[in-house]
Amino acid sequence: MDTPPLNDQSRPDRRGSFLLLFFCLLAVGAGNTMLTSAVLPPLTRELKLPDWTAGAIFSLSAAVWVVTAPYWGAKSNVWGRRKVAAIGMFGFAASMFFFALVSLAALLGWITNWILIFVLLLTARTLFGVFGSATNPAAQAYVADRTSRSERMDEIATLTSGFTLGQMAGPAAAAALITGGAILSPTVGLLAPVIVITVIAAVIAWLVLTRLPENRTPRADAGHGRSSGAKGLWKHPAIFPFLLYAVALSLVTGVLSQTFPYAIMDRMNAPGAASAQFTGPAMTLGAMATLISQLVLIPRLKLPVRSLMVYGAIMLAFASLFMVWAQDFALFAFAQILFGFGQGFARPGFSAGASLAATHEQQGDVAGLITAANGMGFVISPLFGLWMYENVSSEAPFIVCTVVVVLMALYAFFTTPKDSGDKNTAVTDAVAKDKPPE
Repeated sequence: MDTPPLNDQSRPDRRGSFLLLFFCLLAVGAGNTMLTSAVLPPLTRELKLPDWTAGAIFSLSAAVWVVTAPYWGAKSNVWGRRKVAAIGMFGFAASMFFFALVSLAALLGWITNWILIFVLLLTARTLFGVFGSATNPAAQAYVADRTSRSERMDEIATLTSGFTLGQMAGPAAAAALITGGAILSPTVGLLAPVIVITVIAAVIAWLVLTRLPENRTPRADAGHGRSSGAKGLWKHPAIFPFLLYAVALSLVTGVLSQTFPYAIMDRMNAPGAASAQFTGPAMTLGAMATLISQLVLIPRLKLPVRSLMVYGAIMLAFASLFMVWAQDFALFAFAQILFGFGQGFARPGFSAGASLAATHEQQGDVAGLITAANGMGFVISPLFGLWMYENVSSEAPFIVCTVVVVLMALYAFFTTPKDSGDKNTAVTDAVAKDKPPE
């Protein structure tokens, strides 16, 4: 049975639980990029849908995600992290299953009206926005509940590496599944990644619901009597810089991830599913960079939050610049490596910074806000990504990204406390003016 930890005391017995949550975020990250980079672009062209529909599908999902993530973060304070995390994984599995059914029906010619196909695919992804957004805040809050301040940077870096590693490795796995499935039929090959991730997500959801230890509500488990709630928390000067940085990062991530496969198809003359043989390996290299940065470099370098955010933005700027020039696989792959390192530093930087700036009883709330901020950029990224790619120039989205991440680096440098996330507890004290006795 769980025992409540003392203030700033770690829970080393949670290692297996943290690993399970790591795989939750790995599956969600992989499933999303399987769709954005390896499945949806060739699927839309196979079904003769306009290119902008791919971005619109994810834009609506992201908009719903932004609205629901804070709700699920707050609910995890009351219902428990386990229940909310399981809801998210079951919702993700249901969304992918519905997406596969609609796609199969369209590819087989059972549905021919492109507007109807678009609406049904949009509905499938909206399910993910409504329910799938529950996993991330619940997982981050679960880790924050059970780690000391000194450990939280490394543990959140490890946890978020699951999501970012999944984002980067998803297309590589998709390419292998598409190639293997194509042996049976082209239709099966294209949808193989969606089918596989549906099964994996459902299994993980069941494991979370039945195996993740949590016998008390988070408030009791953390030894506190109440939560101050998320209302108005996002505006606090100790929290807001991390949220704004997260929104900008999600915008850049959305643009780069949505336009990358189209740039591969057009610049390397690799139409349709053939592009997977290039997007997969390139993003595998990016995944390796993310893994190295979050599981090796961050624990060893012990950089403060501000340094992680600034260095991550600088590497993302170089990644965006190389995407402007890339015409062959070598430059595309190098851009993905820089992208992987940039995300690997930036994401745990703002995630841990926001968590450390909040009190124990606010962890669910701030995790929900961070999750919402992570999806907010994807709401508008089609405007800067696919729309600009089609209507302005193929280089325009990457130039915009370069400008945005340079501004991110400057913003992080001037607005984030130099030692934020290390030994300074001033930001936490500022948030917790009405903190109850412990």
